[in-house]
Amino acid sequence: MKKQIKVLMVDDEKRFRETTKKILTKKGFQTILAESGEDALEKLDQNPNIVILDIKMPGMDGHEALKAIKKIRPNLPVIMLTGHGDMPSAREALVEGAFDYLGKPCDIDLLADKIKQACQLKDKSSGYDEAMVLDVMIPITEYTTIHETKTIQDAIDELKKSFVSKIATKRLMETGHRSILVKDNNSGIKGILTIRDMLEMVMPDYLFAPKPALADSIEYSPMFWKGMFTTGIREMKNKCISEVMSPSPISIDGRSNLMEAAYLMACGNERRLIVTLSGKIAGVIREQDLFFEMEKITKV
Repeated sequence: MKKQIKVLMVDDEKRFRETTKKILTKKGFQTILAESGEDALEKLDQNPNIVILDIKMPGMDGHEALKAIKKIRPNLPVIMLTGHGDMPSAREALVEGAFDYLGKPCDIDLLADKIKQACQLKDKSSGYDEAMVLDVMIPITEYTTIHETKTIQDAIDELKKSFVSKIATKRLMETGHRSILVKDNNSGIKGILTIRDMLEMVMPDYLFAPKPALADSIEYSPMFWKGMFTTGIREMKNKCISEVMSPSPISIDGRSNLMEAAYLMACGNERRLIVTLSGKIAGVIREQDLFFEMEKITKV
């Protein structure tokens, strides 16, 4: 006989709590009710397998409760419930450690499936708590972005700001991320501008054009190169980013494991991947983020 999943349902709306409990009970779940974040923390000693947590509550709201729960039970899955218009807040909760989020009123069958999925993934990882892409990515709020109509000069100024140490994803972020995401008018990611793109940008086209053999000896002389870099930068600094940027990196789901991310980078010759959650952009995972995880694993 399968062990019954114990759900801690946290919501300040009494009718919603009790109705949801009745339906979850019919579906075979054991449900503990809590009317606030503070009440939920007290009921963690009843050892729930998963928490369903409303975001908007008086007193301790869902974000505060999530952080407190994760301090006490780091591996306890939490599904956030959000009202209409609070989707950005719900996506933010994913970065804070929530398993997923659902809108209110939520489809009860979808909620039941999410509960089972969260508990199954937790059970599979109980032997070794390997990080997921979500755990090591740089959140999109921490990554430098710029609009496609801006200039190379604007991009350089913004990218320079990233070369400072920041706290991100529970560790010290490696200084500078060497690229800037380019957004369109709908805040979608249209492309990426890397330092490599800018290095290629400053090189005149004739360097890559067919040339007679005699030109080789001239091309690589000290006199040939003198002043070329400075001139190239000055000529290109007002160019529109969209003329220089590379296509957007390929994407990966935030709940994918790190081997899949490593595979996509190695086989696709990618240095970074766009991370998505429920179809929305959540962050970026870079090759150096995987390197940091390698180093951490070697110390275990």
